[in-house]
Amino acid sequence: MNLPFTEPIAIVLTVMAVTLMVPLLFNRLKIPYIIGLIAAGMALGPYGFNVLEYDGALKVFGELGMLYLMFLAGVEIDMYHLRHNWRRGVLFGVITFSIPMIAGVACGWFLPNTSLMAAFLVGVMFASHTLLTYPIVTRFGLSRTPAAVIAVCGTIVAVLLALIVLAEVVEARITGGFSWNSALWLIVKLTVYAVGWRYIALWLTRLFMRKVTDGVMRFVYILSMVLLMSVTAQIAGVASILGAFYAGLVLNRFIPARSVLMRRTEFAGNAIFIPWFLIGAGMVINVRSLIEDSEAAIAALVITAAAILSKALAAAAGAKLLHQDRTEGGLLFGLTTGKAAATIATTMVGYQYDILDETVLNAAVVMILACCIVASVSTQRAAIKLRMRITDREQSRSPGKPHLDVRPMVAVASPVTSEGLMKLTALSLGHDCNSPTVLLFVSNSDDPMHRAMGETSLRNAADAATLMGLETETVLRYDVNTSAGIVNAMKERRCNRLVLGLHRQTTGFDSFLGGMEEKILRATNCMIVLSRCFIPINTVNKIIVAVPANAEYETGLWEWADFIANLTAELGAPLEVLTPKATRPLLQEALEAPGVQFDVTFLDMESWDDFIILSSRVAEDDLLITLLARKGSISYGAMVEQMPNYLNRYFRRNNLLVIYPEQFGNEPALHHGSEINVVTAPM
Repeated sequence: MNLPFTEPIAIVLTVMAVTLMVPLLFNRLKIPYIIGLIAAGMALGPYGFNVLEYDGALKVFGELGMLYLMFLAGVEIDMYHLRHNWRRGVLFGVITFSIPMIAGVACGWFLPNTSLMAAFLVGVMFASHTLLTYPIVTRFGLSRTPAAVIAVCGTIVAVLLALIVLAEVVEARITGGFSWNSALWLIVKLTVYAVGWRYIALWLTRLFMRKVTDGVMRFVYILSMVLLMSVTAQIAGVASILGAFYAGLVLNRFIPARSVLMRRTEFAGNAIFIPWFLIGAGMVINVRSLIEDSEAAIAALVITAAAILSKALAAAAGAKLLHQDRTEGGLLFGLTTGKAAATIATTMVGYQYDILDETVLNAAVVMILACCIVASVSTQRAAIKLRMRITDREQSRSPGKPHLDVRPMVAVASPVTSEGLMKLTALSLGHDCNSPTVLLFVSNSDDPMHRAMGETSLRNAADAATLMGLETETVLRYDVNTSAGIVNAMKERRCNRLVLGLHRQTTGFDSFLGGMEEKILRATNCMIVLSRCFIPINTVNKIIVAVPANAEYETGLWEWADFIANLTAELGAPLEVLTPKATRPLLQEALEAPGVQFDVTFLDMESWDDFIILSSRVAEDDLLITLLARKGSISYGAMVEQMPNYLNRYFRRNNLLVIYPEQFGNEPALHHGSEINVVTAPM
């Protein structure tokens, strides 16, 4: 077989072999594998051993990988941190653009045979950067830290400003001078682009997610939206990477961190698209020309040193102004030093329009390689230190919060609702929950069709849990009495949280809960969550929680607060809590205890009339959560007693969770005449 490879199978096999072997080798050497993939691209490319040509599939997948990298940077941002850190991110973006830009113009001006336009392009090369090392941040679970959010937000600001300067330099080269009209027209197009997609993408995605439940189709839709927003960004006059990043921000709330869609999104990027991009970035680097040209080598050393020092100065100044410590400053430096897409684009555009000569072109290539190495090492070191510090902080939390040993059970009854119940349970579990989730179907009939329905329900729920990375245990059991079967299964497997579907009324004489649910409530004091959602849980617009008086005195306070806090943080939706003033202080502490962050608003609800007025805020795409209580408990009162009838009358078409917290007392035995358990052995 001749070199370079032209057969598609040989090309794909070579790239996949590199993607497999390089991370394994470099991780053993404790060197960031990103360096290895770039170095492999240099060795395999036309300036190395000429195994592969940078065209065809490599260009297509490389471009997709660059877009995917920016999309993941946007979709993995914690929107809570973004809303609270965007001002700091914009400030850091201005800093990490301005200092390198000034240094680059000065450095380019003193290089031999360079014009003012060339000096500005060198400044653009210094100021722009690519989030090459973002996969390292993701691997250490730091994508939601303030430093990472500031760096990502700053990146988009710096790249946007750099590309605007690039566009104006090219315009000046073509027309012979700078034009304010073209600059203003670019700003107008960007504004229309941002505002238009902000509303169109949200509406389209919410509609699609509600109508289509197939996981593959959802992933294809997300990828299509990324490409569409990238193309329209190019039409608006900026780089496609900005459109991909903006797509990640807009679609963020529809892809929860623990969702199946997020796992598929990350897998496709980390296993396919991003490695192709990194290998392709290495293939355009020509080290051989620097060895043969001493003038180019000197220019490369000067430009490389100035570029790294200017980014280091910008990171240090940003960390100082934004009150980030040395480790966080190191992460800012690592994330904003890597150079690839925007820098390569600037270099090639400058060379194409005869603004930059071959000396600066080859020097830029060395700068890109050196910046990638420095960025990878710096990000890895800072990420390790920051991860260790966060872990130590989590392990030394305040002793005021009791340790929660959550052992959940999901009781499924239908293949239609089983997957949704499993997703709700998964999103509400903390990342420190190590207990397997028990999936239960209780059959009280010998009918083979009923048993087959149970098996299908359990399989759907188990498949959803597996895709979300959760360990499960499935139980198909026969019991003459369904409620007794559920309670006995909970005791046998020592489960302390039960999630099941809310009873659907078939006649006007049915109670709100239903007979089975009422029996379970009398038989166990564990926390019970009853769910009725008409839309996918990840498409809710807002979460509203109604908390009765004295709920803070129940033993289950910390557990249901943990449930709500984790669910809200995963969905990225704002939380409104309707509660009496006296309940607020301890409830706020309980919501903060899990260590997740989200936007929460407390509204005073001192009486039943207050609830009636405030409940009018609940829209069809909101999720209403009501805290009820068993009779005889501390928080059981007039409001709790009236709540089921009120919900049954006015909220039949709303998404609803009803939570009965864990409460005092030994669990009563389940003896109700003919309802005594007869057969309890699992099948």
